[in-house]
Formats: sequence, C-alpha cells, structure tokens
Amino acid sequence: MEKPIYNYSIDKDASALEQFEHCYNQEFVVAAALMPDAHSGYVAPIGSVLLTKDKIVPAWVGFDIGCGLIAVQLKGKNIVEKIREKAKEIHHEVQREVPMGAGEYSKQERITEKTKEEFQLLIKKLEGKKHNKEVLNIIKTSGLKNIGTVGGGNHFIELGYEENEKNEAWIVIHSGSRGLGYKIAERYMKLASGRKEKFEQTFPLDANSDLGREYLAVLDFCLDYALLNRLEMSYKVHQSIQSVLKEKIKSELWVNKNHNHAILDTYEKQSLFFHRKGATPAKKNERGVIPGSMLHGSFLVKGLGNKEFLYSSSHGAGRKMSRKKAKESLSMEEFKESMSGITSSIRQEILDEAPMAYKNIFEVMAAQKDSVEIVKHILPLINWKGK
Repeated sequence: MEKPIYNYSIDKDASALEQFEHCYNQEFVVAAALMPDAHSGYVAPIGSVLLTKDKIVPAWVGFDIGCGLIAVQLKGKNIVEKIREKAKEIHHEVQREVPMGAGEYSKQERITEKTKEEFQLLIKKLEGKKHNKEVLNIIKTSGLKNIGTVGGGNHFIELGYEENEKNEAWIVIHSGSRGLGYKIAERYMKLASGRKEKFEQTFPLDANSDLGREYLAVLDFCLDYALLNRLEMSYKVHQSIQSVLKEKIKSELWVNKNHNHAILDTYEKQSLFFHRKGATPAKKNERGVIPGSMLHGSFLVKGLGNKEFLYSSSHGAGRKMSRKKAKESLSMEEFKESMSGITSSIRQEILDEAPMAYKNIFEVMAAQKDSVEIVKHILPLINWKGK
C-alpha cells in the first residue's frame, strides 16, 4: 500500500519539491503533505507536514523551535480610532518596551512576575523528564533573557482591526524560542548526525532511545517556552497601548499556536509524530493564525479537520522571492508606497520583508479552503519588525 502524499503548493517551487520528495521517501515516513505556501528551506521545505513512526528528526523541526503566532483581542469603545490617532506614540512605546531583532535581549527586571513564575514551572517540568544537565544549565542561565523578544526575519508584532469593526482591535505576534531554541536545535542536529560536519540533514533519532527521549523532553520545553515568549510580548504591547491611551482596555487570548514542531498525535488510528515545518495545526474547530504580509495582515481561522491536509494548513503566505533576490530587485520607494497608511519603521534592513516578496495570500487561502475556515481578516494599523 502506497503512503499518502499530498501536494497543495500553489507555485510548484522545484527546490521545495525536491526537498519534499527526499523527506517523504524516508522509510519511516507514514504520510506527508505540502501546504499552499511551500517554499524551500533547510532540509525539509517550509510548509511541509511529515508523519513518522517511532522516529524524530531534529532537522525537520528546524532551528526555530516553536515558531508560531499569538492573537489577542482588545475591546474598548472606539478603540480602533483611538489607536489610529495615537499610532506613532504606540509604535514608539512598544519599540521601547519590547526588544526586537537578532542579538536583542530582555532585562530580567523588565519581565513580568507571572512570566518568571511560568518559566520556573517549565524548568521543573523538564527536570522531571529525561534531560541533559548541560542543556538544563544553558536554559537556567540564558532562558529569561530571550523571553519577551521578537527576533528578526519574518517575525513581527502587529496591531490591527477587522474592517467595519470600531470597538475591537487585535494584537498578532509571530516569534519562537529565539536564540535559546536555536542553540538546542543545533546541539541535537549534531548529535543525531553523529557529530558529522554537515549536520543539517535528515538524521532521525529513535524516539525510544535515551537520546530520543532527551530530545523530545527539551523539544517540549522549547515549544512551551515559545508560547510563553509570545504571551510576555502580548502583555507588554497591551500595557503600552493602555499607557498611551490612558485607559484600561479589556484583553482576551484568542489563540497561541506553534507551527514549527514535532508532536505525538493520531492518524489512521496510529500514534505518530507530526513534524510541522511552517505549517499550522488545523484539526476540527482548532484555532489558528495565518499571516499574509506587512500590508495584508493576518487571517484568524478555524480548522476543518481535513485528513488529506494531515490536519494542517499554511503558516503564512510563503516567500515568493528569496531574501537575496528581494533585496536585489525591490526598491525602497515601492516598499514605502505599498505600506501607505500603516505605521511602521520602513527601512533598508527589512526590504526583504516587503509585501512584494511574498506570495498572494488570497490565493494561498483559496487553495486551503477545504482545510480551514476564515473567521476574521485582521488588517494592519501598526507593524513592528526587528533588524
């Protein structure tokens, strides 16, 4: 019986297809799917879902363990107009409160007490599992400084609204486990490879081996840590808005979801590892966030539980151009023009994040209408990006 392989990519990127074929041809892969936003990445393509039996592949999770999105609803009378009127002040305040970009860290005294307490609980949880003392020490000594930080690349903070809705605004944040997750990912890729020089390749771990159990334990820590990182930033953004507007604003968490992970779940009555490399979980009624670009905002969605999508959807629009090509072919003039009416720090360093560098998000959403239902389309008011 042939393993089920599904390809929903909208532009058939040759490099991504080659990577996908390499991955799904591994004997331990049970099923695989490529999402509409797919493009080439490291080892496994971005936008891939790979189901494995008894094996876990650190390189398929990637360096940005727990990368994902959070959406928080804000409610208040005429809140959208108030934010629009004070957009520059809010932009400045959040920029001051949240460290953004590679090499930017939080000061321990600026992190909220509830986040510090949650961080200690995550450490205790890890200590109760198979773990490596050296890795645990890295987490204890450098974990807090990465919490509440955005990072660079396609990570962002956005404040937006739904069209025709005046009394409801949304915080949307895209980030992961930051430098801490990167160090852990690199360590276990090297260990899985047998410390080969070229370790960014498909080297599986036996999930029931000592090293496999150790990786799974620290992977779970990083996934929870990424959720906590985004929560802490949402607190800071909420506080900043209240500070500028000088009023209390109600907030409610709508979803906080990872889209870079390997988690144990059920498929065809089998317990399998779902490796999602840039793919949003989309089981029946499961909430998710799918961002488009700095111009097109984000879609809040609910999963339809489609087995042929392997209960997944895209994690965004997906890149149309490589970062190098975007910087070579796009101009600052067209970047600035495209962002008219949105408060953001448009600068040369983030030219590769211009809306034109991404696929058409509306085509991506149409291609996965059988996997997710659109609940809201959040349009951007203010956008923040790291260096």
